[in-house]
Amino acid sequence: MQEFYKKALLALIVLLLVDALVAVVFVYRTYPTQTLLPVQNGSSRWHYGTYSDVATGGASSVRLHDMSRDRLRFDFKLKDAAAYPFAAADLTFRDDKGRPILQDWSRFRTITFVAKCAPATSVTFEMSTFDEKISKPGQFETYRPPRTYFSCNEQGMPVTLDLARLLVPEWWFPAMKLDLARQGYELDKVAKILFGTSMATPRNVDGYIEISELTLHGRDYRYLAALAVIVLGGWVAFGVWFFLAHSRALLASVDTKMKTNLPLVAYRQLTLEPYKDKEKASVLRYIASTYTDPKLDLEAVAAGTGANRYKINEVLKSELGMTFTAYVNKLRLTEASRLLTQKSSAAVSEIAYLVGYSNVPYFNKLFKEEFGCTPKSFRMLAAQQPEQEQPADNAGAETPV
Repeated sequence: MQEFYKKALLALIVLLLVDALVAVVFVYRTYPTQTLLPVQNGSSRWHYGTYSDVATGGASSVRLHDMSRDRLRFDFKLKDAAAYPFAAADLTFRDDKGRPILQDWSRFRTITFVAKCAPATSVTFEMSTFDEKISKPGQFETYRPPRTYFSCNEQGMPVTLDLARLLVPEWWFPAMKLDLARQGYELDKVAKILFGTSMATPRNVDGYIEISELTLHGRDYRYLAALAVIVLGGWVAFGVWFFLAHSRALLASVDTKMKTNLPLVAYRQLTLEPYKDKEKASVLRYIASTYTDPKLDLEAVAAGTGANRYKINEVLKSELGMTFTAYVNKLRLTEASRLLTQKSSAAVSEIAYLVGYSNVPYFNKLFKEEFGCTPKSFRMLAAQQPEQEQPADNAGAETPV
């Protein structure tokens, strides 16, 4: 059984290590991130663009400050020539061939970045999301434009926006002839994102807006569910393996014990080969014929054989390497194992009394220490063994020396 427990411990350690590794991977995937700025190698290319109120008769100006892969920065100056002056810059997603593509952000919940601007103001953040029912490819004015606002200053401010809580502006609905109540939008087809001025932005002054460290953050609980299934499946498999392997190991251990104890103790010592030392033979014969007596002790053996206590212990130590108590228990438990296999209808308590134990719990304790299982389990395990030649019923009878 020791070998089995070593294997079980090793399997348990391996299972725990595998679970820990899988947990790290799956928990990491549960909270996915995607860096948009700075642009990562192998990611979709950005197309930087600018917008202003010039298209509607205004005179505001906007100019990209640079085309850096690390940030988006544009300079602007709003003028009052238009009723609603504005200036903005956007990032359009493109593939390697420069064609506009849609991004699936459905697994992301928030977007974070660092915003700098001068003068300090409120800035617009807007997405263009493709709606298959109303949007026309490439015509961004037909895409749903959910947006929100955030504050920034010249020192730079970290910003976190909830992508699921943006609002589509009211003016867009009558332009698209849609019901104002249809506020919903999806994040599975994002075409571009835009940063621009707002109604609070100062007019007729030079300004700039700079966005850096642009990152998406998400939560994908499917990985946690998969982790739970994998971990649970692993432990169930381990439990089934442990139960079956433990049963096989216990069965083999019981079989070994029976094969060892029966010939070594029950038969070899009970049949007793002739001894020249009559006192020694007398001691062994007496114990072999009376070990089922619950009252058997050293005093009873001494009285029955005429040998003193020292001689009795010397005989058992030299012949068997056991103490008196250990040898008597070995005889009783070995006989109990034989009776458990042969008397299937007898109760455990009955067998305990037959072999000399008046205290059944004490018998159960000793039996488990000897065979590694309870008497009931032993009986079930023994029943699974192939039929073998059983020791004779009179194996415990006295044989003349």
